[in-house]
Formats: sequence, structure tokens, C-alpha cells
Amino acid sequence: MPLDPAFTGRSYPPSTPYDVSREKIREFADAIGATSPAYRDAEAAKALGHRDVIAPPTFAIVVSMKTNETVMFDPELKLDYSRVVHGDQNFTHHRPITAGDQLLCTAHIDAITSRMGNDMVTVRTEITTVDGEPVATAKSMLVVRGEDA
Repeated sequence: MPLDPAFTGRSYPPSTPYDVSREKIREFADAIGATSPAYRDAEAAKALGHRDVIAPPTFAIVVSMKTNETVMFDPELKLDYSRVVHGDQNFTHHRPITAGDQLLCTAHIDAITSRMGNDMVTVRTEITTVDGEPVATAKSMLVVRGEDA
């Protein structure tokens, strides 16, 4: 059953705060093979003008994923997650994610389109500090394969 395009424009409540720690940043950097000292050494990060270690740019997925699940498992949307493939992901950074940040994520459905029996859902997640400072915008496009796909 096709997704209802009337969900375009829907926004979801902000997430609970995500506490960014040096350890989570280090673990993520290790997992992706990122070697910059700014990801592990506070002094190296400070020498580059940051207040503490910074996260690799793709760390934003860690912060935003739980919020995206709010969209994917919204019972009103009726998205069949067993048919979902990830079509696209990108990030726009307003500043680096830094150890000590407390971040909130707010998800928005920007588009629902259908092509060749498949639905595409574009989700934009705004990542801010608890004080409202913009940190990053994560955009993902999910493809919900049609029943004949």
C-alpha cells in the first residue's frame, strides 16, 4: 500500500538530549578508521580552535538515528520497515559536534514520492544543542520497495 503523501510536512517532537562524550567520539572514529588527532586528543582539538575533541562528520548519524526511527515506526505512517532500503544520506554541518555537547534532534518529513511502484521518504533531522544552537542537518532518503519489487 503506497504511503500517504499527506504526511509531507509532518514534524516530530524533539528527542531526549544526547550527551556527546569523548569516549563515544573515540569509539566512532576507531570504527570508521578516522585518524585525526582532533578526534581523540583534547589538546590537538584546542590547537585547531575547538573547545574539546570533535567528532568525525558522519558521527551525526549516531545522534540522529533514534529520531529517524520515530518516523520509520510511526504507526500512522504505516511504513513497512521490512521493505526499506537506504537510498541517500547527507549532512550539512553548522559547526563540529564536540565532546560535552548535549544535542536534540527534531525530525521532519520533507517529501513522500512514488516512482515505479516504490515510495521514497525524505527525512530531515535538525540537530541542535539544548540551547537551540544549530549544529547539523541530516537528510536521508528511504526507499520503501513496492510489493512487486
